[in-house]
Amino acid sequence: MKYRHIIFANIFRKKMRLLLTLGSFTVAMFLFGLLAVVRTAFVGGVDVAGADRLVTINKTSIIQPLPLSYKERLLRIKGVKAVTYANWFGGIYQDERNFFANFAIDKDTYFEMYPEFVIPPDQKQAFMEDREGAVVGKQLAERFGWKVGDRIPIKGTIFPGTWDFNIRAIYEGKRAQDDTSQLWFRWDYFEERKPFQKGFVGWYTIRVEDPGESVNVVKAIDDTFANSPWETKTDTEKAFAASWVKQMGNIQFLINTIGAVVFFTLLLVTGNTMAIAVRERIRELAVLKAIGFSDKFVLFLVIAESLFVAVLGGALGLGLAKLMTLGGDPTRGMMPIFYLSPPAVTIGAILAIGVGILAAIIPATTAMRLRVVEALRRV
Repeated sequence: MKYRHIIFANIFRKKMRLLLTLGSFTVAMFLFGLLAVVRTAFVGGVDVAGADRLVTINKTSIIQPLPLSYKERLLRIKGVKAVTYANWFGGIYQDERNFFANFAIDKDTYFEMYPEFVIPPDQKQAFMEDREGAVVGKQLAERFGWKVGDRIPIKGTIFPGTWDFNIRAIYEGKRAQDDTSQLWFRWDYFEERKPFQKGFVGWYTIRVEDPGESVNVVKAIDDTFANSPWETKTDTEKAFAASWVKQMGNIQFLINTIGAVVFFTLLLVTGNTMAIAVRERIRELAVLKAIGFSDKFVLFLVIAESLFVAVLGGALGLGLAKLMTLGGDPTRGMMPIFYLSPPAVTIGAILAIGVGILAAIIPATTAMRLRVVEALRRV
């Protein structure tokens, strides 16, 4: 760049002010990164929900079960390709604070329904052969230091007693957003031991042949079981996941509000800094114009200074946030996903650049419109 020496000379003129402004950008973008991580933890399941999967629960509530016999009837509905089922267990490992999702699954159909979860073939076979076997996610295994072959006690809260499981497999997700904080165990063991609700399941997951026909399949399923003792409510997996998020409040609104306040404050701080910087250099800007530099050059000069601070501060903040996520989940597994996604980084970078430009518009326009004679008279 032909005039980079002029730009850098002005940027580093006040080093303390530069450091403070850079620090503001870095802290703001670091906070943005953390907010993006929290958002992913809450709504990541919605984003990665299968487009060809439906979830059927009891029309009254997911707490109410559905008959196991519904499976065969579901398979006969036009447009249904595959069906699996599961049941929430709600067990506790050692302490109530050690919360994680744990439920019984149908070993013969569950893994085909969720191909995004990867299990080594030998470990999967070991699970299939052990009635007390369990599969745990990689994040959950790291949280408690579990490894294949360990025997762990889970205290039932809904279904009483202490249930001992042999960890036979550890699964990973194909995508970084996949939830690997769950524990699954075999439905046949659960069905045999549970003292009530025998012959009932918690919910069904259904794969449709054509995602474009999901609406018709949803209607067909609910119509099939209408006016029965156990009526159903079916949604797409995305809608089902979104309903869970809504139960926790409007997380998205809260995160957006905090983010908006942070960026507005950053805009004011940076705009004030650039305004002071321009006011201090009125004489120099007037001299530049007097020796032939154009109004557009002066405009570009001020915006370039602001952009430099925004890009450098934004990169530092987002980089620190990314490093934090790579260092592991500091909440020890309380968040199912602790991940700063590339789209979130891209949005953060765009916002930082946008703030840099917006903060410089008024000071840069003032500098561009500066009249040489008046400027030199004010000095």
